[in-house]
Amino acid sequence: MSVLVERLKGDARVIAAELRPPRAELETAASMDAWIDTYHAVRGLTRNGTFVFLTDSAVGMKEEDNLRHLVINLGSDVPRSHVVPFLTCKHTAEYCLAYADRARQNGFESLVVLGGDKHVGPPRCVEHAWQLREMIRAREAHLALGGWANPHANAASQVQHLMEDRATAEFYLTQIVSHHSRPSVERFLAEAQRRHLALPGMFGVFYYRSANPRTLETLRDFLPVPVDGLREEFGAGATPDDVCARSIRELTESGVRHFYVSNLPIGRAASTLGCVLALV
Repeated sequence: MSVLVERLKGDARVIAAELRPPRAELETAASMDAWIDTYHAVRGLTRNGTFVFLTDSAVGMKEEDNLRHLVINLGSDVPRSHVVPFLTCKHTAEYCLAYADRARQNGFESLVVLGGDKHVGPPRCVEHAWQLREMIRAREAHLALGGWANPHANAASQVQHLMEDRATAEFYLTQIVSHHSRPSVERFLAEAQRRHLALPGMFGVFYYRSANPRTLETLRDFLPVPVDGLREEFGAGATPDDVCARSIRELTESGVRHFYVSNLPIGRAASTLGCVLALV
């Protein structure tokens, strides 16, 4: 069992950070600077015992090979057990299988395997992420695989998917949610409890840095954004830390146990997450 899965099945709450690697089109100097910031963020977070997820081609933009850079630059002071790469299906099957092999060979214990947005970027190598997880499991028996669920969608179908053998996952992450989507989360949790879903999950919370209309409308292309609610909160004087902490606090009251926080400022990811948790 990977350390992540062990913790998710334990009694203590787990709150992780999701970071986005630098874009592949950056110039060499800018890319190096961006990766240095990423390394510092990963080191700072894992030093505090925080699990870190590294995305793969987020929001349709091609990102640099997160695994290659991690292996080359993290060094021995960062525990691989606390760093979890993402792998989407938006590569060739050969690349995806080789990626999983590299992850295991270099000491990573867990890997999140997602489909990837169908509307942007290259096509998927398979129709559904579970198909890729099955292919990976056939050759990597000891790599803990993470799946995906969307609490905004039909609760019964989402829970059913996670309960099927073909899901091939030891844990799952969810689409971004917030206190504004609390009813949807509660329906998902109720269905999971009714069906006795044993798979542990981590619910995504977004660190909204402002209520800038253009930014929120852009984000809406990739995730559900409570635009009106955010405008009201920020307009009343709430800070980004306040809004993020409120989501964690209220969703915890609804029964969510574990979270991952997305969109933390890369240069001060650990300190920002600490400030948020101090408000929870």
